[in-house]
Amino acid sequence: MPFEPLDQYLQRQKKLAEIEARGYDAYPHRFDWTATPAELVEKYTPAGAAELEAAKPPVRVAGRILTLRLHGKAGFAHISGSGQRLQIYVKLDIVGSRAFELFRLLDLGDFVGVAGHLFRTKTGELTVWVSELTLLSKALLPLPEKWHGLSDVELRYRQRYLDLIANDRARGIFLRRAQIIRELRRFFDARGYIEVETPMMQPIAGGATARPFVTHHNTLDVDLYLRIAPELYLKRLVVGGLDRVYEINRNFRNEGISTAHNPEFTMLEFYQAYSDYHDLMALSEELFAHLAKQVTGSTIVKYGEYEVDFAMWQRISMREAICRYWPADAGPAPNVAELAAPGGPRAIAERYNVWAQTHNREPLPDLAGQTGGEITGLLFETVAESQLIQPTILYDFPTDISPLSKCRKDDPSLAERFEIFVAGMELGNAFSELNDPTEQERRFRQQVESGGEEVPREVDMDYIRALAHGMPPTAGEGIGIDRLTMLLTDSHSIREVILFPLLRPETPQEETAAGASNSGGHSPEPGSGGQK
Repeated sequence: MPFEPLDQYLQRQKKLAEIEARGYDAYPHRFDWTATPAELVEKYTPAGAAELEAAKPPVRVAGRILTLRLHGKAGFAHISGSGQRLQIYVKLDIVGSRAFELFRLLDLGDFVGVAGHLFRTKTGELTVWVSELTLLSKALLPLPEKWHGLSDVELRYRQRYLDLIANDRARGIFLRRAQIIRELRRFFDARGYIEVETPMMQPIAGGATARPFVTHHNTLDVDLYLRIAPELYLKRLVVGGLDRVYEINRNFRNEGISTAHNPEFTMLEFYQAYSDYHDLMALSEELFAHLAKQVTGSTIVKYGEYEVDFAMWQRISMREAICRYWPADAGPAPNVAELAAPGGPRAIAERYNVWAQTHNREPLPDLAGQTGGEITGLLFETVAESQLIQPTILYDFPTDISPLSKCRKDDPSLAERFEIFVAGMELGNAFSELNDPTEQERRFRQQVESGGEEVPREVDMDYIRALAHGMPPTAGEGIGIDRLTMLLTDSHSIREVILFPLLRPETPQEETAAGASNSGGHSPEPGSGGQK
């Protein structure tokens, strides 16, 4: 038998056979209920014992058994539903001998439906006085014990269904994630955006720099890529006259896994015609402040040791950030003019590497073949990114690392691009979209010629053709919903906010250990990237 713990599985199988021998269906098709445990608790918590005794409110309610206590010819249990628990009281004289025998055969984790009326016990607890008892589903494996059953973090992610039962915080995270997505939709719908859907399998991997996942369509006999970004398709829609579009989309990038990266992740991506990156800076500040207020009740959000205030933003250029956050003991900080000068980024990076090697710090990677703009990006990631704790708009990226954005008119070495950083994490990426088809084709070809696993293998000529039909001035932005949820739930691993994160395959030994760790006592107390 593949299930662990085997002894409990066999004991529950024996009870299942006894239940069915008494003529009960252990897995009936439905149950007519009038309210959830959470609804009853919310509605009747203010009602006193005398009020309930006088009214005897009739109820039909269902849930999973979390606690079970037998006392001779009566017993109590707690059932759970919609994140709340409710006590039930089952008495032999009321339900009859046949139903009471069923009650005695129940286990923690079983689903039941009860009918009866509400009252308060001598201790004041809201309780259902049960007159009818129905088994709705027999659980053949035990629930995790509250304090010890899911101490293995990887087990929590691998068996999320148990995590949601045992861990109120896990349930709260995913309820808040759903609220975040609802609020995002409300925000953009109210501003005239329309929600769209674009292909998840694409003939050319594009719209971002990342190594794609490859699949194959048998009938057409063509390789396809799971999308790394919806960008090029969304901008085709702007060409087609949809001036404001957004998509809440799943993206796939065949890259490493970390506390801030999962190969499959969710993004919001939106485009606004007749706008530039300055317009989206203002919109982003408004969006994040609105989300924080609606979801947490305040623009001030606690994240680990920090309190970040979405009513207070700083705007700083990439070059300024490098200068401002230069390590204090790494010699004189560079200035913006040095970073802008030909050869300046390379000289500054070499200076940094000399300091890093003598101070046991990680040096910048091999600089050979890197352009000044690429080195500027590396310097920022190394010395400044982790220092951007309060909400920050980091703008004016090097054009070398921004192949889809317009250049600044007064300085072609810089792109009209910004990223959003909070608590040292990148949450969003935006720019004034390049809409010159000739320049876009030139940059695409330059990308392809540079080679590597993280760049497109061919130029998307259909996208170039779309631009040739004319795209109005447009600004676009992508926001990582997983990282945004991390921030608004004080979670410090992306796996905490993804229901089923990608994990390495489980070994047979791990399967056995996982099953054994789920066994608990009979009556435990119930549980109380973004890159565009």
